[in-house]
Amino acid sequence: MTAELRFIDAIHAGLQASLAADDAVVVIGEDVTYGGPFGATKGLADEFGRHRVRDTPISEATVMGMVTGAALTGLRPVVEVMFVDFITLAMDQLVNHAAKLHFMSGGQLRVPLTVRVQGGVRGRFGAHHSQSLESWFTHTPGLKVVAPAFPGDAKPLLAAAIANDNPVVYLEHRGLYWDKGPLHDDPVDGAVVRRPGTDVTVVSYSKMVHSALAAADRLADSGVEAEVIDLRWLAPLDTATVLESVAKTGRAVVAHEAVARGGLGAELAATIQREVFTELVAPVERVGAAFAPVAAAAALEDAFLPGVDEIERAAGSLMAFGPPPP
Repeated sequence: MTAELRFIDAIHAGLQASLAADDAVVVIGEDVTYGGPFGATKGLADEFGRHRVRDTPISEATVMGMVTGAALTGLRPVVEVMFVDFITLAMDQLVNHAAKLHFMSGGQLRVPLTVRVQGGVRGRFGAHHSQSLESWFTHTPGLKVVAPAFPGDAKPLLAAAIANDNPVVYLEHRGLYWDKGPLHDDPVDGAVVRRPGTDVTVVSYSKMVHSALAAADRLADSGVEAEVIDLRWLAPLDTATVLESVAKTGRAVVAHEAVARGGLGAELAATIQREVFTELVAPVERVGAAFAPVAAAAALEDAFLPGVDEIERAAGSLMAFGPPPP
């Protein structure tokens, strides 16, 4: 029987394996020698030495500039930004330098940099520690973005990010950290169908995949078979898997925890309606958070956060449009 690990332990295992496999891999960030805020790097400094697992001052801009330079000189830095909200302080180095140097050098420079960022809504952390900012990164040419939903994917996706010669933003939802699942080392290219279905396609990523699967269970009770797609990679985006599914079902719901306005769901909805318009029997539905800061108050955080109910309603509403054309 395959052993199960928590999501956070799968990340630790991915870091450990990459450090052991390649001396060029270094782990850098605030308090990483002690494990960081959630324990992902705990023990790595003792195992690999503090020359490869390094603490930094509390200056995200400085740290991002340092790891960009380190990547340019042949290292493969993995930098931890404690909360994705704090990456605002490092966006100049990440977006204007790390993401563009390969292009601006005519392909002469490589920036094999992995940026681990933790985000999402969990635990009443409030507006400064609960955002989902993936659309910022997917809007930036030169950045790759990955968002695992299960412990089994967390390790190989992290290994793939570290081995990549481009800057990769690796998104971790803290609401997944204590979820358990079996690990594997299988390739994790593109999207994956988590649940097959024939009536409606639900596309999601990160923690919202779990809500999509729960919604699909409810829909099945009423005779609606939802196909659930876990994107995994947000940039590059595997639109082929999404479009193949939507062409089959004729209906699509795109769901994410980020605010709906300007989110990745809007890009997917536009792509679906452009590429498989003639196969659609209903408009593409989007499920996302309210356009507001995340409140710390329990009732307000719950009201802000979309989930199973919203996905079920969105998918159910599409069934009123009738069957797909023959």
